[in-house]
Amino acid sequence: MDPIVSGLIQRLADAGQSHLLQFWGELSPEEQATLTLDLQGMDLQEINGFFKNAMETSSSSKHEKMDNRMEPVPREVLGSVTRDRECLKDWELTGLDCISQSKVAVLLLAGGQGTRLGVSYPKGMYDVGLPSHKTLFQIQAERILKLKQLAEQKHKIKCCIPWYIMTSGRTMESTKEFFSRHNYFGLDKNNIIFFQQGMLPAMDYSGKIILESKGKLSMAPDGNGGLYRALGNQGIMNDMERRGIEFIHVYCVDNILVKVADPAFVGFCVQKGADCGAKVVEKTNPTEAVGVVCKVDGRYQVVEYSEITLGTAEKRSADGRLMFNAGNVANHFFSFSFLKDVVQKYEPKLQHHVAQKKIPFVDAQGQLVKPDKPNGIKMEKFVFDIFQFAKTFVVYEVLREDEFSPLKNADSQDGKDTPTTAKHALMSLHHRWVLNAGGHFIDENGRRVPAIPRGGATGSVTDDGNRNLKDGTDLPIKCEISPLVSYGGEGLEELVKGREFHPTLMINENGVHELVKNGV
Repeated sequence: MDPIVSGLIQRLADAGQSHLLQFWGELSPEEQATLTLDLQGMDLQEINGFFKNAMETSSSSKHEKMDNRMEPVPREVLGSVTRDRECLKDWELTGLDCISQSKVAVLLLAGGQGTRLGVSYPKGMYDVGLPSHKTLFQIQAERILKLKQLAEQKHKIKCCIPWYIMTSGRTMESTKEFFSRHNYFGLDKNNIIFFQQGMLPAMDYSGKIILESKGKLSMAPDGNGGLYRALGNQGIMNDMERRGIEFIHVYCVDNILVKVADPAFVGFCVQKGADCGAKVVEKTNPTEAVGVVCKVDGRYQVVEYSEITLGTAEKRSADGRLMFNAGNVANHFFSFSFLKDVVQKYEPKLQHHVAQKKIPFVDAQGQLVKPDKPNGIKMEKFVFDIFQFAKTFVVYEVLREDEFSPLKNADSQDGKDTPTTAKHALMSLHHRWVLNAGGHFIDENGRRVPAIPRGGATGSVTDDGNRNLKDGTDLPIKCEISPLVSYGGEGLEELVKGREFHPTLMINENGVHELVKNGV
């Protein structure tokens, strides 16, 4: 027998996973070679250890709600775009200064496929149907380009914002090919670094690795917290160190409104001397299924909606806001030194979370079975698991309508987090930008579309946390502004002030255009 195969048989026997070779005799030489390669790249004893620890943690914490151990984010670590308006400009200047010195990197979590959107390609390649038909990847790339330009203009110095993109095994090739095909959206390809998160096998409840076909293991990405392990074993930390990166903005691909490397957020964290920061939006509905940033036993973490009782979720402070209202939006700041500590010291201490899943498998007869109830687990770590290790942790609260509209589900009647809601959120934001810069919209009868009259200064925020300029209709005015023209609403006065526009309004690097019904 081939010594490699006999060695594999022994390793599988030692780990109690011999069943993985039960169909070996039925596999073609190619399938045997692939399976051998997959198993050789796997530390089976380590995986058995992960399973044992994850199941123990999961069973001990299952019945215990977090309520009594939780306290809300204290005001002194909180920065807010509505409650700290007088500081915003200063934070932004600090952030732009760091960016101009090429000290800030952007790290994108882009491992997800668009399965729930009904497509098989990576989510970043999705077009939500904007007038420009730009994809999420392109919108984010252009925001980086514009921010680099703003920092260079302000400080009269060339700079670079490296973009690290974590894909999964399933999305790596298509993502790289997409960027290459679009000429990296105008960015320097040497400053876009792709790397891959790890994969872990799915296991049944007795700790046996599941086969999804006779010669293929059922594998799944190890959660967005797999980031830390991947940063270490793929040389990304070394690359950041070589470039002199000091601050990293981490975010998720699916948020169409994300302010990539947001200078105000970066500046706030830097001024506070934070090693870790979380951007949050205010949770206004107690039953919204979003995790909240809070303290548990004196340490910061994200508590999922399912981990607390309705009573705690409904608690309100004296000002009427929910007590636990810091909704987590997977948008984080790290200092390089803290990230290095996480990768080298803390990541191995993190427990995996258990997700019970319906996992297709082949039975002893080699037949594919699609179970109708959970039959096994997938193990994952989360990005926010490491908040607890931060010495100086801060929270930055932003307006949901300005900064958070995730794309998760396919379009449906009254659907939530769909291509339509994402598209409307961006067009509504851009409409407000035009109004705040002194422009107006007129309908097909030549009448001005009403906006609620201004009570305060342009772009100001009312005390209840809402913009004082709202569209008077349910559907947003069709309006899209290229990130290459404006990163966050700045610089539009000279283009729109005192002017009236018919929708659809497109403002891009070639000027201001009104698209009439037939798309001309």
